[in-house]
Amino acid sequence: MEHFFLTLLLLFVSLVSLSLFVLFYKHRSNFTASDLPPGKIGYPVLGETIEFLSTGWKGHPEKFIFDRMTKFSTEIFKTSLLGEPAAVFCGAACNKFLFANENKLVTAWWPKSVDRVFPPSSDSTASSQAEAKKMRKLLPTFMKPEALQRYVGIMDTIAQRHFAADWDNHKEILTFSLAKRYTFWLAAKLFVSLDDPKDIIKFEEPFQLLASGIISMPIDLPGTPFNKAIKASEFIRKELVKIIKQRKIDLAEGKASATQDIMSHMLTTCTDDGQYMTEPDIANKILGLLIGGHDTASAACTFIVKYLAELPHIYDAVYKEQMEIAKSKKAGELLNWDDLQKMKYSWNVACEVLRLAPPLQGGFREAITDFTHNGFSIPKGWKLYWSANSTHKNRAYFPEPEKFDPSRFEGSGPAPYTFVPFGGGPRMCPGKEYARLEILVFMHHLVLKYKWEKVLPEENIIVNPMPIPAKGLPIRLFPHKLP
Repeated sequence: MEHFFLTLLLLFVSLVSLSLFVLFYKHRSNFTASDLPPGKIGYPVLGETIEFLSTGWKGHPEKFIFDRMTKFSTEIFKTSLLGEPAAVFCGAACNKFLFANENKLVTAWWPKSVDRVFPPSSDSTASSQAEAKKMRKLLPTFMKPEALQRYVGIMDTIAQRHFAADWDNHKEILTFSLAKRYTFWLAAKLFVSLDDPKDIIKFEEPFQLLASGIISMPIDLPGTPFNKAIKASEFIRKELVKIIKQRKIDLAEGKASATQDIMSHMLTTCTDDGQYMTEPDIANKILGLLIGGHDTASAACTFIVKYLAELPHIYDAVYKEQMEIAKSKKAGELLNWDDLQKMKYSWNVACEVLRLAPPLQGGFREAITDFTHNGFSIPKGWKLYWSANSTHKNRAYFPEPEKFDPSRFEGSGPAPYTFVPFGGGPRMCPGKEYARLEILVFMHHLVLKYKWEKVLPEENIIVNPMPIPAKGLPIRLFPHKLP
């Protein structure tokens, strides 16, 4: 009997050893080509994913980048992220190279786990990447300047309602949660004509869980962020299908217009193959739009509040600009497109916030062919990551990079490909101008109504995957006295 158990133990140890050998061999075989960039490849499966994510959890995502730029190369280094062999491209020249070669040498790539969170509808075999490309074709109609000009009054109305309901008559508030409510309310109103505050609040927690779990470790076990994100996605899509079904009825009865929002447009417009999109397909696309339309802007609004609390002289200059605009308006008159064009200093402040705390930390691409850059070989299939922080916090592009200085954006502003909070090239965020409008409308009402101070002066920042204050940035409000 002892020999039997000993044999089983030896067999088990042999199998584990063989499995580990295969893992290590397979892992290292991805990095055997000649002239690869210098760098580390980490452990099998994990690679350097933990180090990559943990620097963000500690509030300094740039540390992973700059440590390796110093040790290996200031432009390109190899690593292994999310189970994939990867090269990190750093600096303005590398940004330009990747953005200029979209769909030539590289294409967009997201981790396979994203397809678990955003699965294609049952009647579609397209990946989330293919669905995103289709979505980008639909957006220009709704994001072009003439369309955006019509949104300003709606944004102003919602901002007024938001501050009246959630800020006024409160001594303290949690900035991040209310910023998310504001930006989601705008996106829901403009994309699907959802306007009831109760509906807005109903979606808050699911969207928070979804955002936190998209780029988390893909461990689908009860209680993990990834599992919560999958369940939140399912809930949101079911609710959106209900809204879509009702919209179809309203369109048929003449209670809704085919041009009132992007949901109606999707329901009444054929795709390239002459087919109408199904309800689940539309729900998936609307879900992606709502995530993109509110999540990044809410982080930007939150950090604007943070920096204006810390820098009174910056607050005073923003207040002065916004007060001049307010004085030019008649009682009850809404903001318009021309008013927002006058908010030059305010937008410079917002840009400096986006430089120091970019909601989009970077993005992945995939090499669609073998190519060489800066003397290094990049094999087909490798994943490429560009980092906003490799330029935003690099003293070679921004002197005294940790200093808050809106004057960096005066005149012609930063050098090309150094300021990239919205990405660049063909895949630059199509909602860039939309985000500018909602941020400026937020700033206008914020500074005209209040001064404030941070409740937690030393509150930590975490990046998961966007930068957020660890406790949600609680602030103490001091309303301006009415004249």
